[in-house]
Formats: sequence, C-alpha cells, structure tokens
Amino acid sequence: MLQTPSGGAGDGAAATDTGLLSIGAVLSVLREEFPEVTISKIRFLESEGLVEPRRTPSGYRKFSAEDVERLSHVLRMQRDHYLPLKVIREHLAAMERGEAPPLPALSRPGDGEDPAECVPEKPTAARIGRCQLLAAAGVDEQRLAEWESYGLLVPVGDGVYDAEAVTVAGLLMELGRYGIEPRHLRAMKAAAEREAGLVEQVVAPLRRHRNPQTRAHAEDRTKELAGLTMKLHAALVRSALGVRLP
Repeated sequence: MLQTPSGGAGDGAAATDTGLLSIGAVLSVLREEFPEVTISKIRFLESEGLVEPRRTPSGYRKFSAEDVERLSHVLRMQRDHYLPLKVIREHLAAMERGEAPPLPALSRPGDGEDPAECVPEKPTAARIGRCQLLAAAGVDEQRLAEWESYGLLVPVGDGVYDAEAVTVAGLLMELGRYGIEPRHLRAMKAAAEREAGLVEQVVAPLRRHRNPQTRAHAEDRTKELAGLTMKLHAALVRSALGVRLP
C-alpha cells in the first residue's frame, strides 16, 4: 500500500458507511488544501492512471480513503516540485515497492520572470505551457485568471494546460466580443462535464477489461463518442435557435 506523508487534505477524510466517497465528496476534501482542484482535474488524474477508484454497477466513481490520500500526494508533487506526471507515476510505483526515492526539487517555469517576456518552449502534442497559452490567446494574466475562476480553463499541472486550451481560449475571446462573459458560460461548462461523464461511463468497462487489446479500443471509442456528442450538441443548438449554419 502506498504510504504518503502525513498532513494535508487527505488525512482524516470523512467517509461514508461503506468507507467510500463520491467524486463530489473527494473534491470537497481536496479543496481544503488545493482550492484550485476541479472534478475535471480528478478525472484527468484517473485517466492518467494515477488513481483507480472503484465503480458502482451504474458506473459512478467511489474513492477510498487511500485514493484520497494518493490524490493529495500527487497534487502536492505537482504544486511543490513541479513534477511531470511520468515522474510522479514512477515515484508512486517506487513507493509501492517499499522504496523512498527523494523528490527532485525543480523550479517552476517563469519563476521571477515577466510572463510577457518569457520565451515559451515548443509545445508538445498534448500539453502547452502558461506562457504559450497567454501568447496564443493574446490575453494577459488577469483575463486568464478570470477564465480559470469560472472553471472554463483548468490547468492539468502547475503552469501546464491541455493543448485544447488554446482552442477554448480563442472561442472565449470571440464570444467576449459579442458581450458573452465567462459568468454566462458556466451552464455550458457544466453541460460539457455531464456529456464527458456520460462518455466515460460508456467506455469505463473497456478500460477495466483484462484483455489489453480491448483496453486499447477504449481511446478510439472515446474519440468516436466525443465526436457524436459534439455533433448532437451542435444540432440541438441549431434546432433551438431555428437556424441553419453552413
């Protein structure tokens, strides 16, 4: 069993009679120490294999106290050491083997720098740094912080975002030109999370399957379902507005 340092949001977490927590309850516990954490972040860490909650027959996540402790440890390693997920995964695996390797102390990108003057590194296919996002969207820290406060953009780590954040930022800028502010888009964000939860519920059995080939199909099925839900969402919006788009 993973043994993590004492202290933090995961210690003494209140549990249900079964000893398991819903993802909403886990979010409340974690936010005591990590106020910026979101349900999307917890789901992302799960998709990266850093925590494996149980599932009810209907597909709902149920987290044990050990899961909450593990999530807290992962979030501390991101916050305090700015470790990439690969290194965190390796560190956790070593701890589970009974080893206790020291954590590397890494400085965070942009420490002591003016974001407007930083020179971002070349982005990877799936990640983009904060400086890169600010430059690509053409916004300042205040605007980005406002988007984050409404949960419209969520970092997957300290100063690191999913590459899709560039698209989201661009669309937020375009909508802003029409007077649509971040506070107006909370319902849209909530709807997107519900749709994502539905897709995850459908593909969850594939990801848990013993056959590696079946598990490999989960990613393709996720992309396929995501495409269908987006098409349906667009069609429903067009129908509600009574318009046809080219």
